[in-house]
Amino acid sequence: MNERIVVGAALYDDGRLLAARRSAPPELAGGWELPGGKVEPGERCEDALVRELREELGVEAEVVERVPGEWPLAKGYVLRVWTARLRSGDPEPLQDHDELRWLAPDQVWSVEWLAADVPAVTAALAVARAAR
Repeated sequence: MNERIVVGAALYDDGRLLAARRSAPPELAGGWELPGGKVEPGERCEDALVRELREELGVEAEVVERVPGEWPLAKGYVLRVWTARLRSGDPEPLQDHDELRWLAPDQVWSVEWLAADVPAVTAALAVARAAR
């Protein structure tokens, strides 16, 4: 498997979705994304997602289900998304982000999502709607 994978979390708490604003790298700064990060060699995607949320946001999360699809990113990476539930902690922008927002369903499109995240957010919302 030679694919380079970035995992993203559609992290929900009380029906709200967490959005994270990038502070780095410069070409992505100011854009909003689903939190997550790169999968390390030999690491399961689900384990990478839990690790990244701990490192980037200081929270413990539980992976719930894979969102169907994958989306191309720069430099040969692909984005795969899982829905996740907050287990403990208050998310803080510890790494690569300067702001976090919990978005109610009617606020999801009030932030400027990075272009690569738009189809992933759309797919994640469909999964969340189906689960309700």
